[in-house]
Amino acid sequence: MLVDNHNRTINYLRLAVTDRCNLRCNYCMPEEGINFAKNDKLFTIDELVRLSSLMVSQGIDKIRITGGEPFVRKDLMVLLRNLASLTGLKDISVTTNATLIGPYIDELKELGIKNINVSMDAINRETFERITRRNHYDVVYNNMIRLITEGFNVRINFIALDGQNIEDIIPMLELTKHYNVSVRFLEEMPFNGGSKEFQSIKWDFRAILAHIKEAHPGYYKLQSPKTSTSINYKIPGFKGTFGVIPSFSRTFCGSCNRLRISATGDVITCLYAKASANLRDIMRADDVEANIKSAILQAVGSRAKTGFEAQEKYKDVFSNSMTSIGG
Repeated sequence: MLVDNHNRTINYLRLAVTDRCNLRCNYCMPEEGINFAKNDKLFTIDELVRLSSLMVSQGIDKIRITGGEPFVRKDLMVLLRNLASLTGLKDISVTTNATLIGPYIDELKELGIKNINVSMDAINRETFERITRRNHYDVVYNNMIRLITEGFNVRINFIALDGQNIEDIIPMLELTKHYNVSVRFLEEMPFNGGSKEFQSIKWDFRAILAHIKEAHPGYYKLQSPKTSTSINYKIPGFKGTFGVIPSFSRTFCGSCNRLRISATGDVITCLYAKASANLRDIMRADDVEANIKSAILQAVGSRAKTGFEAQEKYKDVFSNSMTSIGG
C-alpha cells in the first residue's frame, strides 16, 4: 500500500502513453510549435506493461490510461490486453477524445474495459471545431453515442471556457435526459503550454452550478465516493447525471488518491507540481524493480498537501501543457 506524507492512501494511477494528440484544443496547447517527445524518450509498450505490474505490486488497483490521445499509439491495445489480465488491478479506464476509438470498441468490451471518459467541450458543431481546431465532430459524437448505447460507463468531460462554450452547458446536459451518461463540467486550468495565463476564473464550479440551476432548479446532490474529484447531481426525470470538478478551486486535495506518470516517465504527484522523479532511465538501467519502487516511495513521501501549496513551490508550473502531463 502506498501512503503519502499526509496519510492519504494512493491507489489510483493515471498513466500517459503518449504526449501526442490529433486535436489542437486551444485551452490545452498552442496551434503550432509543439515540441512533442521523440519516440525513444517515450516508454515502450513492454516498459509500460512492466511499470504497471510494479505499480500494482505497490498497491495501485486502478489505472487510467491517458495521453495526449491514447489511441494515437497503434500498439495501445497490447498494453490494454496485458492490463486486463493483471491480477490485483480492479479498474482499468481510458480517457480519450473519441476520434480514434471506434475500431477498438468491440475488443474493449471483450476485455471488460468499460469505463471511458470522453473529452468533449461542446455539443454544437461550430463551437467544437473552433475549440479543437479540427473538423472531427461527427466521428466524436457518433463514437460517444455508440459507447453509451453499447453499455459502457461513459463520462463526458466538458471544460467550461469563458467566452467559448458556456452556451453549450445546458444543451450538453440534454444528453443526460435521454442517456445513462454522466456529464462533468470542469473548471479551466492554465496548463496550456504558456499560450494563456490567468490567476482567477469566472466560471468556477459555483458559477457553473448557478447557471444550471436557472434551467433546472430541481437538481439534487448525489452521494459520491470520498476520493471523487467530481461533486455529482441528478435532474429529476433524467436518465443520467452531471457533476462539477473544481480543478482550479482545488477543493478535493484532502482526499486525493492519485499519482500521475507521464509518457516520458515523469512522476507527477499533483497537477500543480513539477515532476518529482523520472522513471524512464531507471527502467532502462539495472535493478529495475527495486529502483522503481524506491523512486515511487520517495515521490509519494514528499507530496504537497494541496494544489495551492504545490503551485507556490513550483512558480512556473503553468508552462506545462495538459498533453504533456497526462490530462
